[in-house]
Amino acid sequence: MPDRKLDIGWPRIFASVARLGSITHAAAELGLSQPAVSYQIKRLEEEVGVRLLHRLHRGIALTEEGEILFKAARAGVELIDEAAKEIRKKSRLPAVRLFTDYGFASFWLMPRVAEFRRRHSDFEVHIIASQAIESDIDGTAEIAVMFGQADEFSGDAQLLMPERVVPVCAPNFKERFAPFDTADAIATAPLLHLDTNAEPRWLSWEDWLAAQGVSRKPSHGDLGLNTYSLVIQAALAEQGIALGWLGLVDSFLENGSLVRLGPELERKDSGYWLITNPPASNVTEKLSAWLVEECQ
Repeated sequence: MPDRKLDIGWPRIFASVARLGSITHAAAELGLSQPAVSYQIKRLEEEVGVRLLHRLHRGIALTEEGEILFKAARAGVELIDEAAKEIRKKSRLPAVRLFTDYGFASFWLMPRVAEFRRRHSDFEVHIIASQAIESDIDGTAEIAVMFGQADEFSGDAQLLMPERVVPVCAPNFKERFAPFDTADAIATAPLLHLDTNAEPRWLSWEDWLAAQGVSRKPSHGDLGLNTYSLVIQAALAEQGIALGWLGLVDSFLENGSLVRLGPELERKDSGYWLITNPPASNVTEKLSAWLVEECQ
C-alpha cells in the first residue's frame, strides 16, 4: 500500500503514545495490541534508565525526560515518513487516465490495451468507464473517448471511429427465424434497442429501417436495454436482432458468434471522438497516438 508507514520500531510507538496521551489509542492507531505497546515502552524506559511516562487513571502524561525524547522521536518519525513518501512517489510509474463508456471499453479497448501496456511498460493506464454513452466527460481524465456528433465537441476533438451500424444476430437465431433477406423481413423479428431517457444521439432502429424505406414502431416482442454491452449480450443469447456498431462488434463477426443481416448505415459526422485535456503530457501523447493508429 502506498501510504503504509515504515516499521521503525520504538520511535514511532513512543511518538504515538506521547502524541495521543494513551497507550490504548496508540495501539489502535498502530494496529498493535495494548500489551505489545506497553512492553515496548517498558523496554525503552529500561534502556534510557528513567521513567518516561506517568501512568494516570485515564491515559498517560510525559515526564520531563519523556518530553525531551518525544521531541526527538516526533521529528525523526516525521522526517522518515516524508522521506519514504518522496521515495515512493519517485518510484511510482506515471499514469494516464482514460474516460469512456462501457461499450467502447469492453468491446474495443480491453482486447487491445494489453498490447499497448506491453509496448509502453514505463507508465500505467487507468480506465474510467461510464455506464451511459451520453455521460459528461470526467474532468480528472487526461484523455476521453466519447460518443457523439461533431458539433458536440471542441475543434480539437479527433474522430476515431465513424458511426457505422449493421443488423446482427446470433447464427442460431438466424437459422430459426430466417430468411432475413429484406429490411421488411428484419422488421418482423424481435429487435434489441439501446434505450435512453433523452433523444438518442446514435443511429437507432428507426433510423436504419427508414434508410431502407421501412416504417416500424417498437413491438411487444422487442427488448430495450440501457447499456450497449447488454444489447450485444442479448444478441449473443439469441434474444433478437441488434444494431452492431462496426468497430465494436468486429471480433464477434470475425469469430462467427454474430452474423450480418443487412446493409450498413453510416453517419460520418458522428461516432467516437478522441478528446484530450491540456496540457498534454508525454504519456498522454503516446496513448493518443496509439488510439489513432489502432482506429485507422
